[in-house]
Amino acid sequence: MRFIRHLFKLLREFGLFAWHNKAWWIIPIILMLLLMSGLIFVGQSAAPFIYTLF
Repeated sequence: MRFIRHLFKLLREFGLFAWHNKAWWIIPIILMLLLMSGLIFVGQSAAPFIYTLF
């Protein structure tokens, strides 16, 4: 639970940085990094189940 709270705090910091400095290019980069890390996390947890099918 603490990890999620810190993650949201970090995302808020990035959002405020982008808003203050008008660095809108940083938002898609952060979103892609979050998407890729989510896919890696899901892929690692699904691997044992995929191996049993083959």
